Amino acid sequence: MGIIKKLNLNKQIKCIYIDETRPLLQGSRLTAYELNNEKVPCKLITDSTAAFILKKEKIDAVIVGADRIASNGDTANKIGTYGLAIAAKFHNIPFYIAAPSSTFDFNLKNGNQIIIEERDSKEIKEYNNKEISPTEIDVYNPAFDVTDNTLITGFITEKEILYPPYDISFLKLK
Repeated sequence: MGIIKKLNLNKQIKCIYIDETRPLLQGSRLTAYELNNEKVPCKLITDSTAAFILKKEKIDAVIVGADRIASNGDTANKIGTYGLAIAAKFHNIPFYIAAPSSTFDFNLKNGNQIIIEERDSKEIKEYNNKEISPTEIDVYNPAFDVTDNTLITGFITEKEILYPPYDISFLKLK
């Protein structure tokens, strides 16, 4: 959020598009609230709208957070981040991860070693405490996905922006 606040103070933001961030709606509940409170120009969109916005609008960069970053740069974040990174790559839009250096886990060689939490099926099968899908249907509801380091333009940390090759630039964090 500090990055966005600074850009906004410098009048460098025309509009921030905020993904709702399913299944727990952190974008709607938290990010939208914070940006609105800071008077940052923004629009809330559904997660499934993001790729269309990248195609339709003049987007300078995509910036997302991270829950865990492996030593090769593979990054776990809220589900949908991987798809957003692919869409950004397709549209030649830089894709950045903004995270404190404490998010880097140098004990992990790559993203395949990151354990992905699976969320409760009720988050998909129910709406307003009412079941909206067949009771017997199986659900796959991962909370996170892993974005391959080749899709990431750089990592914005509290120290500096780190660019590929990550095996060299990450040494600054150790």
